[in-house]
Amino acid sequence: MPEKLRLGIFKFASCDGCQLSLLNAEEELLELAELVEFAHFPEASSRIESGPYDLVLIEGSISTPNDLDHIQKIRRQTDTLVTIGACATAGGIQALRNGANHDEFMKLVYPHPEFVQSLATSTPISNHVSVDFELRGCPVDTGQLLQIISDKLHHRKFSVPDHSVCRDCKLQNIVCVSVARGIPCLGPLTQAGCGAICPRFHRGCYGCFGPCHQTNTDGLTDWLIKDGHSSAELIPLFLNVNAEAPEFTRTVAQLVRQDSAEGESHE
Repeated sequence: MPEKLRLGIFKFASCDGCQLSLLNAEEELLELAELVEFAHFPEASSRIESGPYDLVLIEGSISTPNDLDHIQKIRRQTDTLVTIGACATAGGIQALRNGANHDEFMKLVYPHPEFVQSLATSTPISNHVSVDFELRGCPVDTGQLLQIISDKLHHRKFSVPDHSVCRDCKLQNIVCVSVARGIPCLGPLTQAGCGAICPRFHRGCYGCFGPCHQTNTDGLTDWLIKDGHSSAELIPLFLNVNAEAPEFTRTVAQLVRQDSAEGESHE
């Protein structure tokens, strides 16, 4: 029998939800164990083995000085590195600190912040090492995660759907919440993977899977503002779990400038 694929799963700043997506595979995970050696997966096993690894899945963002050193060591031991989830691919919800006063946050949260080692920013893994593929989501989709592992096993190019949530709504005959209910929705900008769960229950998409391919943030924000929504209302939509995604960061900066200009015009 050929040697099993050596898989390492590592966690940085995150909630563990993406690792749980793999554990939720249940029966498929048992079948996978016949082909894959889980060399490093502390979420599921006390068995911890060092590299080299054929495939590493990384959850979480870089948020401490120790993280900076650790991610470099992992990259050197890894043939293929895949980041999983919004924290690893776009900084996560903890990236909201990036636009605020980090020292003030530390003082408010910790009685002795001088004992806490923390970076002023929460950043994606790709800011620090080369990444072979990004699997988005908050959390990632279990089926897509299994597909990535299967692709590596069979020497296929990594691939997941890159169309928008909006397309999934149309395929499921879901009435558009923006058009019918006037609810701001990031569905036209967000990569598919959730099954359009929020619009299905009459809520706007929160952008959990990050920007889709060829996303048009300017077009959507212009339309939403013309429909009566303010810049101040739209900014929190983009400052969510994928706040450090470049497309969303740029849009937030534009909306902040627009909001400031609107405020000055009313003075």
